[in-house]
Amino acid sequence: MTVADATPPAGTPDRAAQVLSRPVRLNGLTVPNRVAMAPMTRMFSPGGIPTDDVVGYYARRADAGVGLIITEGTYVGHDSAGQSDSVPRFHGEEQLAGWKKVVDAVHAASGTIMPQLWHIGMVRRAGEPPFADAAPMGPSGLYKPGIEPTGEAMTQSDIDEVVAAFAQAAADAERLGFDGVELHGAHGYLIDQFLWEGTNRRTDAYGGSAVARTKFAAEIVAAVRAAVSPSFPVLFRYSQWKQQDYTARLAETPEELESILAPIAAAGVDAFHASTRRYWLPEFEGSDLNLAGWTKKLTGRPVISVGSVGLDGEFIKAFQGEGSSLRGIDDLLDRLENDEFDLIAVGRALLQDPQWAAKVLSGRAGELRSYDAASLQTLS
Repeated sequence: MTVADATPPAGTPDRAAQVLSRPVRLNGLTVPNRVAMAPMTRMFSPGGIPTDDVVGYYARRADAGVGLIITEGTYVGHDSAGQSDSVPRFHGEEQLAGWKKVVDAVHAASGTIMPQLWHIGMVRRAGEPPFADAAPMGPSGLYKPGIEPTGEAMTQSDIDEVVAAFAQAAADAERLGFDGVELHGAHGYLIDQFLWEGTNRRTDAYGGSAVARTKFAAEIVAAVRAAVSPSFPVLFRYSQWKQQDYTARLAETPEELESILAPIAAAGVDAFHASTRRYWLPEFEGSDLNLAGWTKKLTGRPVISVGSVGLDGEFIKAFQGEGSSLRGIDDLLDRLENDEFDLIAVGRALLQDPQWAAKVLSGRAGELRSYDAASLQTLS
């Protein structure tokens, strides 16, 4: 009997529990269910040090049944990696000691956890404390297409330093007891700035064709892979859309997407995290597959999908206080049953309701809270 044959009918409380409760393997890690926590920046780490508040924040979600927690983006050890002194860093003795407390608390709650390693690149603005002495940098010094450069084009030395910083952070993550790492290659940050033709105008080996623009990402993946144990999972998050332009696309066809993903996968990625704003939308004409579905089909790697799970409102409208109403997840369960992708990352819904996974997995979806951005200042 197949999983689909054994699954209760659509709309029944038991269906979500059965579909989402299946474990999944990511290299040497077994994630106990199909629910992941999406990375969401919080800015509650003064001096870049995760506090006891951060420890409790992640432990509560793990205790409520989230199978895999992917942390908020955390800056790697490079002078231009970040711009906020309230965003956690993944370098420095006190900062790593803070992350060790997070890891231990999540494991005590029977969860698994990976840090999202991050360099913001040209999203950083010049002269901002506490990193005012470091110039913003990217592949071509461009924040977005069609404007003058506002930062520096990275030299080979700069590139080598950033690659080494990601590798060191990954090695530190394994030493601290994390269950894997995710590399942030999405949303218009540094790695994505190399992938995106609009911000990568280089004429050397790191620019030009779509495949050439993957060189930086692939070098980071390869360096991370070499810095950790063979069974240690390495995830790569990417997106078509950018914070600079929601309509931007890396690929217009599945063939173009394959040309971008193949070198990154070959460098040592164990799983991809395909970021979309609404997971139920098809990525290319002629197929109902979303971006995660195409990623799995083209690479054969396990894939995490994400995008407004459980909500039906636009992110920007919700952020401006208009709220989001709840959206059913039967179509999500259909996609998981059909192996379109392997895990689903939950963001705002899990931020609003730490018990989201527990409620869904126990047939209590009627108790879920609607997302209300105005209330998030008091949520933990």
